[in-house]
Amino acid sequence: MSLHPNEVLLAPVVTEKAYTGVEVGKYSFHVHPDAHKTQVRQAVEELFNVKVERVNISKVQAKPKRRGMQRGTKPGWKKAVVQLRAGDSIEIFEGAQV
Repeated sequence: MSLHPNEVLLAPVVTEKAYTGVEVGKYSFHVHPDAHKTQVRQAVEELFNVKVERVNISKVQAKPKRRGMQRGTKPGWKKAVVQLRAGDSIEIFEGAQV
């Protein structure tokens, strides 16, 4: 499936664990469910003008949730952790302090 780089990366992951990886050059993104490692690598390199060393992809499983008697599930999603070459950084993560 051919995806545009803006369609591959949906949003940055904003959690404490994700921001601890920023110090060592690892950035986490919420990605399209059909995207694979090569597409994620190309999208990050094209959109942020950096060099990617490694891409790890994992599926975040759906969680059961309850509100009173109503039961349901939060949808699962796909996460990519991208490690950049030493010296490269992405500006959208720079202003955050853990």
